Amino acid sequence: MTVATSGAVEAATHVSSSYRVKFTREKFLELVGIARPQIIYHWRRMHFFAYDGFVMYTFECQNTDFAQKILEAIEFSNQPWNE
Repeated sequence: MTVATSGAVEAATHVSSSYRVKFTREKFLELVGIARPQIIYHWRRMHFFAYDGFVMYTFECQNTDFAQKILEAIEFSNQPWNE
C-alpha cells in the first residue's frame, strides 16, 4: 500500500467511531434536520449517516422520508477496513 493510500484509509477510519447510535423514525428525522447531511446511505432496511463521530441509523424510515440524496450501499460492517 502506498503512503497516499494508507493515509486515505487512515483518514476514512477517523470520520466516525465503530459505535452506532440507533433512533426511532421520529428522532432520526429530527437528527437529520439538525445534522443536515448531504447524503443518507441505505442498506437493506437501514438508513444511516455519520455525524458527531458516530454512525446514526434507523430501521424505521423510507427513502421518500428524505430530501437528501439517498445512496444505496452494498455492505454495512463495523469490522476494521480490509481490502
